[in-house]
Amino acid sequence: MADTVGDFLLERLSAWGVKRVYGFPGDGINGILAALGRSDDIEFVQVRHEEEAAFMACAHAKWTGEPGVCLATSGPGAIHLLNGLYDAKLDHQPVFAIVGQQDRSALGGSYQQEVDLMSLYKDVAHEYVHQCSAPSQMRHLVDRGLRIAKARSCVTAMIVPDDVAQGDAVKDPPLEHGTVHSGPGYAPKPRIIPPEADLMRAAQVLNECDKVGILIGAGAIGAEKEVTEVAEVLGTGVAKALLGKAALPDDLPFVTGQIGLLGTSPSAEMMNECDGLLMIGSGFPYSEFMPKPGQARGVQIDIDPGMLSIRYPMEVNLHGDARDTLQALIPHLTPKSDRKWREKIEKNVAQWWEGVEKRSRLEAQAINPELLFWEASPRLPDTAIISADSGSSANWLARAIKAKPGQMISLSGTLATMCPGVPYATAAKFCHPERVSVAFVGDGAMQMLGINGLITIAKYWRQWSDPRLIIAVLNNGDLNQVTWEMRAMGGFPKVEETQNVPDFEYAAYAEMLGLKGLRVTEPGQVGMAWDEALAADRPCVLNVYTDPNVPTVPPTVTREQAMNYLKTLMKGDADEASIVKQTFKRVFS
Repeated sequence: MADTVGDFLLERLSAWGVKRVYGFPGDGINGILAALGRSDDIEFVQVRHEEEAAFMACAHAKWTGEPGVCLATSGPGAIHLLNGLYDAKLDHQPVFAIVGQQDRSALGGSYQQEVDLMSLYKDVAHEYVHQCSAPSQMRHLVDRGLRIAKARSCVTAMIVPDDVAQGDAVKDPPLEHGTVHSGPGYAPKPRIIPPEADLMRAAQVLNECDKVGILIGAGAIGAEKEVTEVAEVLGTGVAKALLGKAALPDDLPFVTGQIGLLGTSPSAEMMNECDGLLMIGSGFPYSEFMPKPGQARGVQIDIDPGMLSIRYPMEVNLHGDARDTLQALIPHLTPKSDRKWREKIEKNVAQWWEGVEKRSRLEAQAINPELLFWEASPRLPDTAIISADSGSSANWLARAIKAKPGQMISLSGTLATMCPGVPYATAAKFCHPERVSVAFVGDGAMQMLGINGLITIAKYWRQWSDPRLIIAVLNNGDLNQVTWEMRAMGGFPKVEETQNVPDFEYAAYAEMLGLKGLRVTEPGQVGMAWDEALAADRPCVLNVYTDPNVPTVPPTVTREQAMNYLKTLMKGDADEASIVKQTFKRVFS
């Protein structure tokens, strides 16, 4: 039986199936912290920074499909959660944030750490954010917060003044006017299938096209069988948006890989030449990588009707779940007898992967960063959970990691924020302690939050059934993605004072924390380092010295990008000789 509102909060979370809360303490949540000390049902994961807690809650949702829950104190604690919560919001993940507030009697008095949290959270948790101003509210605020987060795949939040949390629980409000009587639980989302007439119209469009291109995103995860069957029937290939990398394995000969600036040439060629476009579960935003308007007839499937026909003018828009909608669509599709389009795509895909291996082995001043990913790919288990931070690590993940059946792969998609790499990988070990977790992180993100995240790993790794967690740091002394964006998009040379990152002994730091650390400085050490890390009896940090001047050449180089690149060189880049040499080798290899 709950004694305080804080106790009842945890009891209610447990009734919803919540087993874990990621957070950091503070006196604005003393009542909840005390309840956590009395609870046997809810595990509290103490992070090093509230931003890490929010990233871990987002990752929890991605790795399990269930809402992630994070907890922070009033004022600065609540503010620190925001970046991770926006990551969840923009990637449509269910996260329930619980934040403290000063005592009700102090509100409005410019009290210490008093922040207008309702206004602050009104955007990131716009679907549902409320303050628990009376103990009798706690029941329905938890119920609605979790139910809406699950139903709408969004961020919700509850603000709890500390005097409320420490007050006596009201488990069953009196049945009278002005009270709310809610219950826990939410059944699986209902199946949404478009009307038969719309399915037939979509099939007609696809049947009439000779060269269909398919683009899938995270919404296609779980529909691997159906996407494969559609690709076989239509005789075409499948390109993937970044969050959909694990939706189909890359060893399928018709999977063209990623699309976009960090995409592959087979994906670019398919989009440039197709006369039909089938887009499934993706909000891929970059129109310059889609077919030209009028080039292709479009059909889109998405569970969110607000995302239909917003990236490309579609002829048929199907509001529905990817798997169920494809199952209903397939019987209406006519198999393509001419397989020349499919054969061309498969030939391009085979050539692409041959090129990746060849480019990964090109000599560089330090270690070619592509080699780090290429050597990891065949070694990572089929059940590995793979994360990457934003930046050049995301580029190389997209291009050089061949997704296997059974693997989970994710990163910050729409927000594309720095710092989730280590928290994502850490959350994976709490969600699936028996699986290997790997994160690829740039040195900028590692210094921003990742180093602190290693302390969280050191605190908890002994409780995981399989302790293997590998953080591969791309130590190139440069905020590399921004540097290349300046060169290719702005026509500016590298600005040393803004872009250089100080060296740090990540492996030695890991060893100091009781983890394993490996310093990798030569190309010949890369494969052996992965083998050693995967054989380790504890989490491991690979400090890999990579060459910042190896460019991730886009699948197609626009005239504007070429001109900006030339402008950069004419203005005199500090690394001019090296970037010219590396670019020449990659383009003409």
